[in-house]
Amino acid sequence: MKEIKKEEAPIEVYEHKYYRYADADYSITDMPLSQNDYEVMQEAVDMLRQLEDFEQFNEMSDIVSRLQDKLAISKHNRKPIIHFDSVPNLKGLQLLNPLYNYISHKQTIKVMYQSFSAKSPQEFILFPYLLKEFRNRWFLYGSRVKDLVLYNLPLDRIVSIEAIDIPYEENKRFDVEHFFDDVIGVSKNINNTPRKIKFGADAEQSNYIKTKPIHRSQKLISENQEDGSCIFKIEVVVNYEMYSVFMSYGPGIKIISPKFVAKNLEGKFKKAYQQYKNELQENENYKED
Repeated sequence: MKEIKKEEAPIEVYEHKYYRYADADYSITDMPLSQNDYEVMQEAVDMLRQLEDFEQFNEMSDIVSRLQDKLAISKHNRKPIIHFDSVPNLKGLQLLNPLYNYISHKQTIKVMYQSFSAKSPQEFILFPYLLKEFRNRWFLYGSRVKDLVLYNLPLDRIVSIEAIDIPYEENKRFDVEHFFDDVIGVSKNINNTPRKIKFGADAEQSNYIKTKPIHRSQKLISENQEDGSCIFKIEVVVNYEMYSVFMSYGPGIKIISPKFVAKNLEGKFKKAYQQYKNELQENENYKED
């Protein structure tokens, strides 16, 4: 494969020992790609495209498409054709690279973590195993050194990380490849077991749910030919993210079983209703005054 050649940047020496750009407005990130650079990167994208048919690489398709689009923008100076959701300057993103290196080198780490409700950071000595992204937020999975209890720490609440000299140990109960098969989101403990969730959806929401399943285990149980409503089933660990997904469909979905899930969701909707009711009542009283 060819090598990418860098154009010379306008660098100058000042005070006989420091280096800086001669043009204060210059940025190396603004440099256009040379023809050679473009060809090298296009070659890399073409190689990645060949791997997309392999099951272990099927999640790369959106990344490769993003690279392809960026290359075309640079080459032809055109507007983007593909747009991906992204939130720039997310807190904690600067930890991705060092954490990735710690995991790949099987390095035990000390993490100072401060939850939103804590007044001061808490120390965790962890064997780090995995970085996971969910809805533009990153999470670190690792086991506590003293008892191998699995923890899931959001990166935006990690204050600091550092390597420590403790022999690394795997957690045989944490199967990285299949741990998330039965979960929506990131909230799951090793001992959690999935539950069969049966729910009904009206015609409008059924169309969305059929074309974009709530979970990979989703199955269509029945469809009402008269009104278009459907009954579905998924098998997942009951967690916060599951409730959030169901609530996002509003009145278009109803949990049929288990009853405790239906009751919990009812309580969440009642709380939301009460908040709106109180707010509207206060506004009405304010207008009368």
